[in-house]
Amino acid sequence: MEPIVKTIAPNINDEFLKHITSKVMDGQRIQPNEAVYLYEKADLALLSQLANITSSRINGDYVLFNKNFHIEPTNLCVFNCKFCSYHKGAGDPESWVYNLDDIKKIARNYQNSDVTEVHIVGGVHPKWDLDYYGKMIKTVKEILPNIHVKAFSAIELDYVIRKSKLSYAEGLRKLKEYGLDSIPGGGAEIFDPAVRAKICPDKASGEVWLAIHKAAHQNGIQSNATMLYGHIESYKHRVQHMEAIRNLQDETHGFNCFIPLKFRSANNPMGYLGEVNLTEDLRNFAVSRIFMDNIKHLKAYWPMLGIQNTRLAIHFGADDIDGTIDDTTKIYSMAGAEEQKPVMTVNRLTQLVREAGKIPAERDSLYNIIKVYS
Repeated sequence: MEPIVKTIAPNINDEFLKHITSKVMDGQRIQPNEAVYLYEKADLALLSQLANITSSRINGDYVLFNKNFHIEPTNLCVFNCKFCSYHKGAGDPESWVYNLDDIKKIARNYQNSDVTEVHIVGGVHPKWDLDYYGKMIKTVKEILPNIHVKAFSAIELDYVIRKSKLSYAEGLRKLKEYGLDSIPGGGAEIFDPAVRAKICPDKASGEVWLAIHKAAHQNGIQSNATMLYGHIESYKHRVQHMEAIRNLQDETHGFNCFIPLKFRSANNPMGYLGEVNLTEDLRNFAVSRIFMDNIKHLKAYWPMLGIQNTRLAIHFGADDIDGTIDDTTKIYSMAGAEEQKPVMTVNRLTQLVREAGKIPAERDSLYNIIKVYS
């Protein structure tokens, strides 16, 4: 590493920034105040170099994707988060509710295909319970017995497990018996209570989100983690959020991937804020990659970022770009994302990765590499 350090550090006049750079180059963990300083003081060129070095140290030159589709059972929700463009009220012409036959029909579309994962997440329906969630999983597995079911955000799980009067561990074990394989990272938003009180006041707290993921990990259910950025939060709030996740990962080692999710402003009550620019997106990916040293993978979720910006994110530490998706998610398209009909073929995914100078590889849901595309 020494030759690389010499090419970077002499060009930095700020002594504290030089100190942080040396730590990153040596593979040392940076502290929260150092991460805030990177957000505030480091230029994009330096952040790109440090994030790429960190990513290469952890993942080599591979950038991963999978073959997946989504089921979004409903956009009716007992919560009405101010950043959300997905929530609709009962009777709204844009609302939907899938019954088990609907879910069966969606799953049948993927019989005899090579998809490996279904991602099930949606609104928190007021009348559904834990057993209905389990029946959704069971219905999919009856049609697609070998599919990996990644299902239900911590917010959905909190609601139905509390309704069942079970502990988080008991509720998760019951869903595991139905066929749950892993859980996604949604619902984390920003953990800071004051921010949460303004953007999602009636949603489960950050402490609850962490408790559910901890219970999942302790019961052999791996998960992902997210952060919603680009609204009213500060850099300090972002770092505190990541630190809480990093601390839990030190304890449980159950997170596969960290996913920064950009606030998109269309069709929601917080739209007056606008959106952060691409420079801020890339800055956030880089600091996330540098700070989250114990979570192996960093995802640039292409339906959120758009295809061109996803390619750029690879140069700022992202080593995962999600999957084929097949136009089965509406969460970001309803919020004004560029990809209004999110579909990616394997050829397009591998081309995107190669254009970024990396090696494309297909993974399974737990990040085992299935195939490397030379």
